[in-house]
Amino acid sequence: MTQSLQGGITRAVEGLEGIEWNILGQRYFPKADCGSSFAFETNSEAGQFVPVHVHPTQDEFILVQEGELHVKLDGVWSVAKAGDLVRMPRGVPHGYFNKSDKPARALFWVSPAGQLRALFEQLHNMTDIPAVIATSARHEVDFLPPEAND
Repeated sequence: MTQSLQGGITRAVEGLEGIEWNILGQRYFPKADCGSSFAFETNSEAGQFVPVHVHPTQDEFILVQEGELHVKLDGVWSVAKAGDLVRMPRGVPHGYFNKSDKPARALFWVSPAGQLRALFEQLHNMTDIPAVIATSARHEVDFLPPEAND
């Protein structure tokens, strides 16, 4: 991460510096990275999700670009469709789920950037769920118990 935002264009379905992460089967591409924010694109196949969790020090946003995502925000379920912006304040439990039969693509960003890029670098290709949860907690992302996803 650099403290200052670098100008330029990050192309569709490409990451900064050609980076692509596999986060539990989903394709993530870093789009912008500086001290004030971190942006990344996600590509979620039908049935993929990120369980309910909390960012205690970051606000997070999702701009759905294709498809739709079911979002659980502070215990309430909603559906975000292409063009919709989801706002998730710091400290508020949230998760997203592709419950449709089609892929979804979205642009996410957090502010401030915090340790999220470093977390994704460590989670890349990790498949052990307890290790994912422990690693996330060390990077200020706290997963709630599985029943929070109901």
